[in-house]
Amino acid sequence: MPARARRSDARDNRALLLAAAREVFTEDGPDAPLDRIARRAGMGNATMYRHFPSRRELVIAVYAGEVDSLISGARLDAADPGAELFAWLTAFVEHVRTKRDLALSLTTPAGDHETLFAHWHSTVNETAAALVDRAKAAGAIAPDTDPLDLLLLATGVALANVPARTPRLLDLVRRSVSSPDPQ
Repeated sequence: MPARARRSDARDNRALLLAAAREVFTEDGPDAPLDRIARRAGMGNATMYRHFPSRRELVIAVYAGEVDSLISGARLDAADPGAELFAWLTAFVEHVRTKRDLALSLTTPAGDHETLFAHWHSTVNETAAALVDRAKAAGAIAPDTDPLDLLLLATGVALANVPARTPRLLDLVRRSVSSPDPQ
């Protein structure tokens, strides 16, 4: 028998819980009280636990949504592939800087975080590679630019945790991989 589609009120409740959890986790971190999330969503704990039987499941759902948002923000049809690559890297830096604690809360010795992280890293790497390929094809960056190198440099910028310097640091990265001007 095929899986039954969720009722619209159940989908709405799940969406409200995820939105509330994103807000509360942003404000107070991944250890924020779950009761606060249920109240913010305008529902009781029982409804929350029907959707997310554990904190871990809620954190996974929230973080997966954050990764999906990052990936879907990449415009693979942008008129200026070089500018789009660095606009997306800026979003990537913000993602790593602000969502790191959420992701790290999923790492437990007995957990399945390796599988989850492998999937998330794979989608981020594929997106970066597609953006880099487009920027190379447009002549916006050097042909030997490696997507993983850019992600590692962007991660370093994020972990420095100096948001005011992010534009300058990413500009330095951009200048280092820009195609040389023809003379």
